[in-house]
Amino acid sequence: MRVLTVVGARPQFVKSFPVSRALAPDHEEVLVHTGQHYDEELSAVFFDDLDLDQPDYNLGVGSHTHAVQTAQIMERLDPIVAREAPDVLLLYGDTNSTVAGALVGANRDVTVAHVEAGLRSGTRSMPEETNRIVTDHVADVLCTPCRAATETLEREGLGDRVHETGDVMYDALRWAERIARDESAVLDRLGLDESFVLATVHRPRNTDDPDRLAAIVEALVTHPAPVVFPVHPRTAAALRDQGLFETVQSELHCIDPVGYLDFVRLLDAADRVVTDSGGVQKEAFFLETPCVTLREETEWDETVAEGWNRLVGARTTAIRDALATPVDATDRGHPYGDGDAAERVVEVIADG
Repeated sequence: MRVLTVVGARPQFVKSFPVSRALAPDHEEVLVHTGQHYDEELSAVFFDDLDLDQPDYNLGVGSHTHAVQTAQIMERLDPIVAREAPDVLLLYGDTNSTVAGALVGANRDVTVAHVEAGLRSGTRSMPEETNRIVTDHVADVLCTPCRAATETLEREGLGDRVHETGDVMYDALRWAERIARDESAVLDRLGLDESFVLATVHRPRNTDDPDRLAAIVEALVTHPAPVVFPVHPRTAAALRDQGLFETVQSELHCIDPVGYLDFVRLLDAADRVVTDSGGVQKEAFFLETPCVTLREETEWDETVAEGWNRLVGARTTAIRDALATPVDATDRGHPYGDGDAAERVVEVIADG
């Protein structure tokens, strides 16, 4: 089987690596990096950490609006798909790279497989929600991470394409947790010898709204414990534009974005994580680190139902309260499978 894999953002690098390992050596993989995340610490370092082969193609699209970025990925990916003639075009998640790959594959009459299918936030104003819906309805093979995602696709009339494989990110986390505890020196490097909160903010809804970003900053800078803040390039630009960068720099433990293993080590060691990332919510759940989510909705309802995740939006008081409230979590179950999702994905796409 010849598989063309499209990735473009940090979560996709993480999700793809266990599947790439499961594909070898029996199947051939062509790896295309769209360049959607082009910053060194958001891209190349993940290939190093995860021991991924370097991409066969890098489309180099960089940062643009949703429409321009999607269009450029399609324009540059289409001739590659024609040249490589894959049996399967493999996609992950909900980025512009995902939906662009789905549309190219459909127009080229290639079997399109979507890993992490069936997720819905219920908020159509999120670009990611549109990307998910379009990709799922275009794709031929839908690999879902959990029962709720399977049921969503069944309600949408796509049940005949669905395979409940479990979550490939859990595969990746199980590997990374072991390696990070042995090999990552990030805690020593940052001098983190006491309890701390980890924070990540990158979604446009928070970075591009001055009121939301100011409320988040106010909650973080007034928190009594140290807050470690890997600053996403988009967030840094927004903080500067809104005159908040100096305050954040002086009051928080700001660091550049870190590689996957270092991030897993930070997340594992943190008392709490404050984030607007879907992937980090789930990684925190796997590591049993309580999560405070800077959104009003989540694709990962199981993390909330089991008490490991609180949705607070971007309200200063709600963020403070969530950080101060003791966690009342149940024993973490296995709603996302048992860590063998990558092998199941490969079996599904190989069976056609």
